Amino acid sequence: MTSQGVTAPQRPARGMAFVFAAAALWGTTGTAQALGPDGVHPTSVAAVRMSLGGALMLALGLRSGAVRAVLKHARRSAPALVCGVVAVVLYQVSFFTAVARTGVAVGTVVAIGSAPVLTGAGSRLMGDGRLSLRWAVSTVAAIASCSVLVLGGEAAGVDAVGILWALLAGACYATYLLVVSRTMSQGLPERGVMGVLFGSAAIVLFPVACVFQPTWLMTPRGLGAALYLGGITTVVSYLLLARGLRTVPPAVASTVGLVEPGVAAVLGVVVLGERLSLLSWLALGALLGSILLLAKDDCEDAAPQGSSLEAVRTSVG
Repeated sequence: MTSQGVTAPQRPARGMAFVFAAAALWGTTGTAQALGPDGVHPTSVAAVRMSLGGALMLALGLRSGAVRAVLKHARRSAPALVCGVVAVVLYQVSFFTAVARTGVAVGTVVAIGSAPVLTGAGSRLMGDGRLSLRWAVSTVAAIASCSVLVLGGEAAGVDAVGILWALLAGACYATYLLVVSRTMSQGLPERGVMGVLFGSAAIVLFPVACVFQPTWLMTPRGLGAALYLGGITTVVSYLLLARGLRTVPPAVASTVGLVEPGVAAVLGVVVLGERLSLLSWLALGALLGSILLLAKDDCEDAAPQGSSLEAVRTSVG
């Protein structure tokens, strides 16, 4: 790929599969919440999810010694890690504020739709190389398809402040991707990076979880939903994403992440009995086609010849 660097010679397709799997798991969060207790505030769910997931991520990093390895290089990596923690925490605040002001559909589209563009711009500013034409075409097509899928082709009112909050959420996600990619390119272990980022975020968000008095955790459905959201859609998904970012550039990973609403839509039909219009099904097909086009580009152009391991690490970061 002629985008932000040459991807690593070790199975770029595998890295794309990791990122795709992570995004697919994020797409199950809505269904998991719907199957959980009724009447739970979304902010309470988000705070509990991040607190539980962050604690588990920190425990894994401590047990493996990966967090210790990251802390040994604290002086070199501290600025990036601090930015990462702020991005993880602020994403929760900005996204749910955006949804409260604009509605779920508009807030989601603006947040996740802006992330690939902002990630690509950030990669360029960090000197990671130019973005390919195929990346641009795939990203525009995926964002358009995602918009039609989520909005259902219906016009929606625009709250300017809410849109700004949604854009901030997209910027936070883009920052997170760039931070993780850059820190791992410096040789830091992914479990250590994830443990520091999400463990710190859990400490910050735990008081928020307590403020909402999560009594819903005392029910079997509530506890099951919390364990799934914290353990699977946070720990497993973000570790998969981190592994994928070792061979997939951040801007590409951000575009692949747009499959999240597609998975959510399919689960809504299969599990929750929802219905999609013909336009939504066409948008879903176009979204998948855009991602496949991007994956083909990333895997075809990730030429291993002439690339040293150090060059690969530098380009990915």
